[in-house]
Parts: sequence; structure tokens; C-alpha cells
Amino acid sequence: MTYSSRPPAAPQPRRPWSPDPGQDQDPASGPPPAGTPAPGTPALGTSPFGTPALGTPALGTPDLHIPAPHAPAPRAPEPPGAPPVGPPGAGAPAPGPPVAGTPPKPRKERDPFFDNAKFLAILLVVMGHSLANLLNVPLARGLYLFIYMFHMPLFIVVTGYFSRNWTFSGGKARKLITNVGVPYVVFEIAYSLYDWLAGRNELEISLLNPYFLTWFLCALFMWRLSTPVWQQIRWPLAVSLVFSLLSYMSDLGGTFDVHRVIGLLPFYVLGLMLKPDHFELLKKPVARALGALVLLGGFGAAWVAKDRMSRDWIYWKSPHEDLGVGNVVGTGMRLAMFACAVVLVAAFLTQVPRRRTWFTGLGATTLYAYLLHGFVTRLLQFTGWWGSAWMHTVPGVLIVMVGAIVVGTLLCSKPVVTVMGWALEPKMTFAFTGLRRPQRNVTAKRPPKTRPRPPRDGGGGEGDGAEQAPPVGAHRA
Repeated sequence: MTYSSRPPAAPQPRRPWSPDPGQDQDPASGPPPAGTPAPGTPALGTSPFGTPALGTPALGTPDLHIPAPHAPAPRAPEPPGAPPVGPPGAGAPAPGPPVAGTPPKPRKERDPFFDNAKFLAILLVVMGHSLANLLNVPLARGLYLFIYMFHMPLFIVVTGYFSRNWTFSGGKARKLITNVGVPYVVFEIAYSLYDWLAGRNELEISLLNPYFLTWFLCALFMWRLSTPVWQQIRWPLAVSLVFSLLSYMSDLGGTFDVHRVIGLLPFYVLGLMLKPDHFELLKKPVARALGALVLLGGFGAAWVAKDRMSRDWIYWKSPHEDLGVGNVVGTGMRLAMFACAVVLVAAFLTQVPRRRTWFTGLGATTLYAYLLHGFVTRLLQFTGWWGSAWMHTVPGVLIVMVGAIVVGTLLCSKPVVTVMGWALEPKMTFAFTGLRRPQRNVTAKRPPKTRPRPPRDGGGGEGDGAEQAPPVGAHRA
């Protein structure tokens, strides 16, 4: 043990405390000599309270080595090239506003498979409506029955698949009104006026009785509204199928074409239940080969049934009584049609191109072709064009099919979308307001919350049934 030989330092006189550190020294005494601690700084080796600081030996006391508390442990040398290590968060950049010129997050690209499927489906619709005027030709009858077995179920399944996330929020309800409800009203009036101007019918506009093509918009409007319900049912496909089969057992009338709305509902619900993995199965080479065989077999079956089966079955709008069958036979027939339609839809999807093609971009505007091609087919009917003898031949049928493909393609093109966008995709922000919710009654005052006051002397009054607390000190007795 060693002792310091230095004499003890003279005690420093205590100065009066001043709230301003700059006023600790007397202005008349001049600047302090060199080496003097700054005003307000404790002397070397002392704490702010005048006592020796911990870890510093006091003068005149043994020179003991007392380590300072919380001394940092020595750190191993960093390897060359390593970034400097600092306190946590020292090297992380401080959050700030986004840098100007940062590119926005890229939007999710549309899957070309579904756009291709929608375009090919709308071509089937246009061809089917064109062949309806040539049914005295056997080839036209076979193709017509084959197309009608699955063309609308195909369109509805794809529509249901893209409606899986439909809710009443996020502006989707407004879009349903502008893109489905408004076009229904516009084209219901337009087709009625078109018939009247052509001298075919009396002017009759009824939004309750869909005319010609507009039944699909009416059905789609109701299907979309029911989407949240089907998303919460345990067995939605089975329930919708039961509703569909029961709807044909009685005559529900023609209001809103309700037989088609309920009858084709299972195809929409099937689309809601599908997942991307299901479509991946259809893209395999084996599925493509099987799908081609199924389509050939379906056309063969339609060719055999073209003169043996009533075409009213494929319209999905007549009850069993109007078809001349009982409920048992009618239900079995409907189940068979459901099975055939699902198989043919799956087989057709196996033949859809998976990559981008020249018509992929047209798949996003198929509703234009659906609603506008009726004016072309009606015009040919009003002018007597369908009565031409050359059309009612096999070459005439083939020419009509090619013409239907051309018309369907042109009606999906950008010029038509630009001209007719006001009717099919109108901008109607002026017609909407914020979501109205019930407001709380802010004028009514809530009764104040009162806490029960503790009874005095640890107990309640007499006769209130409360147990009396023992007096203080009773437990000491």
C-alpha cells in the first residue's frame, strides 16, 4: 500500500449560488488565472458536493486504485473494412420524406389468360346470336346448340371469379351502379326505341322486364349484391344449386327475368369459389389434350341432340311446366345440363392461350361488344338480310361466323370504347355523396357515474343487512 506525499490542498471558499452561470465570478476581479476551473465546475477530484469523486484518490489518503463505476469494457479491434460500430440506431438513416423523383410502386399486371378467355367467350356470344337466324341449316343448329350449352356459363364463371373480393366499400358499390345499373337503364331504353323506330313493336319501356341482351346486366347487378352472403355460407355452391333447381318447379313470372337470375346463379357462385390454383391445373399439357377431346365430344353430342332436344332448355328461362315435363324429370335434366356446362367450360379454358396475344387487350372491353352487337343483328333482321338464300347454306353459315368474329372484334376496339364510353362507363361523381350513417344523439347527456361511498365505521346502518366490522383493537383482546 502506497501513500501520497503531496500536502493536502487548501479548502476552496464556497461561493454563493447564482442562477446564471455567467454571474458566478465577480466582474471586478477580472478573468481567472490560467488553469483555474471554469465557474460552476467542481474542482478536480471532487464531486459537485465538494466531496472526493468516486474513483479519484483524495489528497493525503492512500493511493488506492478504485475503478470508476460502469466503466466500458475494452472492445476487440474491428476487422479491416468493417463499418464503424456505434450506439444502436447511430448508423441507421433518420426517417424522412420520400426522395423526390422516386418511381411509384408498379401496378399489378393483368393476367393475359383471363383477358383472352373473356374475348373468346364474347365471340361465342356474338356467333350464337348470329346463328339464331339460320337454324334451318343443320350445321347452324348443331353449332348453335353446342355454343349455347356453355357460352353464357363460361362468361358467368369468369365474372364470378373476378367478383370474389366484391364488397360494399371502397367505391365498389358506386362502380356497380355506374358500370352495371346505368348501362342497364340506358340500353333497355335504347333497344326499345330501336324496335319502335324500325316499326317492329309498340313503344314500351319497362325496367322490370329486361329486353333481349339486357337480362345479363340485371342478373349481374343482383349477383354482385349477393356476393357477401355467399362468401359467408359454409356450402355456397350446394345452397345455390338447390335454389336454382327449386326455381324451375314453379312459374315465377318474367319480372327481372328471375328464372335466369336464379337458374344461372350456381355458375356465378362457382366462380366465387375458384382459386388461381384451379386454373393452373387447366394450363397443363395433359389438360389441354383432354380438353380438345371433350370439346369434340361435346359437339358430337350437340349434333345428335339438335333435332331431339327442345332449345328452350338451353335458354334457362322456362319452368318445368312450360317445357312439358314433371319436376322429377326436369330436375334430372337440369342437373345433367349443369354437369355438361361445367365440363365444357373447363375444356374450353384449357384451349385459351396463356401468353399475351393480339387480342389480349380487347378482353377488358368485352361488355361493349356484348351490348352493342345486338344493334347489328337486329339491323340485319329488320332489313331482311337474314332471309337471303345464300346465307341458308353451309358456306353462308361459315361466312356468318367469320363476320360475327369481325364484328365482335371491332366492337371491343379502342375507337368504339372512346365513342360509347359515356353509356357504358359514365362518370357520375356528381350523383354520389358520402356514406350516410346514423348519427349519435349528442344532445342527450349521460347520467353521471357515481361511486358508492364506503360506509363509516366499517359497516352499514342498522337493518341494512351489512355485517358490522369489529372495533379497532378488538383482535388484541
